[in-house]
Amino acid sequence: MKEIKCNICGSNDYKVVHRGLKDDGSINLDTKKVYASSSNIVGNDRIVKCNVCELKYVTPQLEAKDIVDAYSEGSDEKFVSQNKWRMITFKRCLKEVEKATRGQKGKILDIGTAGGAFLKVAKDEGWDVAGIEPNKWLCNWCEENYGIKIQQGILEKTKYKSKSFDVITLWDVLEHVPDPSATLKKCRELLKDDGILVVNYPDIGSMPSKLMRSKWIFLLSVHLWYFTPKTLKKILSKTGFQPILFKKHWQTLSLGYLVYRMEEYSKVLAKISGFFVRLFRLGNLSIPYWLGQTLVVAKKKTN
Repeated sequence: MKEIKCNICGSNDYKVVHRGLKDDGSINLDTKKVYASSSNIVGNDRIVKCNVCELKYVTPQLEAKDIVDAYSEGSDEKFVSQNKWRMITFKRCLKEVEKATRGQKGKILDIGTAGGAFLKVAKDEGWDVAGIEPNKWLCNWCEENYGIKIQQGILEKTKYKSKSFDVITLWDVLEHVPDPSATLKKCRELLKDDGILVVNYPDIGSMPSKLMRSKWIFLLSVHLWYFTPKTLKKILSKTGFQPILFKKHWQTLSLGYLVYRMEEYSKVLAKISGFFVRLFRLGNLSIPYWLGQTLVVAKKKTN
């Protein structure tokens, strides 16, 4: 574990806003369980707020290599079980992408693509798709089920040529990466001069976050950075992007899966809900929900 500086301004001047430690002062270091796509382990890490630029983030953090190694291993059947419902979300999202590209379809790169649900949707709509995902099992699953070969690894170690993509997407990814600024700078390098960046993230300044406080469902051990529109604009500007759209990001999952995600927050409520979901066979019911997720579309700045 090491102390982390602000990823926007580099300052280590901060105040603690969420202690998050367990009663014994420990944090969860079961990395293969924490760093999984379907992880719903409630955050027990210390969150601080930069006194200079107001970014909220976890410190201390694991070394970047340990985080990447943990993401690379293990299977995640529970996560890919929801791809059918994720595609409902991504069909809506692709419309926003195509508005930004004025209907032009080209090469799209999805970073942290997990089981490839977005790539499947984009490919079916005529896009030339590519993806990067650290988890070996998820890469294999995507190729076996969708016929889409994903590059296994992380963005910073890829060998794509500069200015080779029209669109780059990061769906629920930026809050997970060890160095968001480095990730965004690499995205800018790979985008064409008129390229579009699409990011969605959980907004810690949103009303659901303020109302739910320590019970907000996106306070997870898997999340390292907690953005607001203000701090996301700052990091985008710093790394060469101009935001052109901020909007609520509605996601769709099955009711059964949402009950599973509820378990870490209230086992009693999850147990009662689960009973009725099973009784009335509602597990596959599609549920759209918004609890602070935000969609951002930005264009590459060329000057």
